[in-house]
Amino acid sequence: MSSTHDDLPVVERVAVRLVVLDVDDRLLLLHITEPMHPDQAPCWELPGGGIDAGETLAEAAQRELLEETGLEVGPSAVGPPSWRREVTFRHAGTRRVQTERVVPVRLAASAPAVDPAGQLADEAGTLLGWRWWTVSEIEASKERFYPRRLPELLRRFLNGELIEEPFEHFS
Repeated sequence: MSSTHDDLPVVERVAVRLVVLDVDDRLLLLHITEPMHPDQAPCWELPGGGIDAGETLAEAAQRELLEETGLEVGPSAVGPPSWRREVTFRHAGTRRVQTERVVPVRLAASAPAVDPAGQLADEAGTLLGWRWWTVSEIEASKERFYPRRLPELLRRFLNGELIEEPFEHFS
């Protein structure tokens, strides 16, 4: 770890983000806040997190989905990573600098209940709630999203377009 201009320890990692879709094509977003960074406004984010050593992208997606939402899927539910992004943000007293791969995850149910009991300690205090959104609701919303360009890029991603997003300085 090193330090940046905001004097936070830097954590560099590769991560996976999940576009979780139910059978009605609604997308699951988590509503989060950053208690250690109260100047940051809450946002709606894609579930996901770091890829552990030795894990495949699909294994990390399955593990992250289970940890953050209690939802369990098999490997065939995880689609290919067609959205790549580089991002930095403040989280839990650190500056994260990460490469993210975004994958679609298809569920076999309609808006299943979320159980965040498996969240890691640094995540548990951030969750305000969750919601199943339609693509149109996301596109029309004035809410804050992570990724910030989710309303602009979501439909392109769902249509199978390869997306190489420019670097995002989220916070």
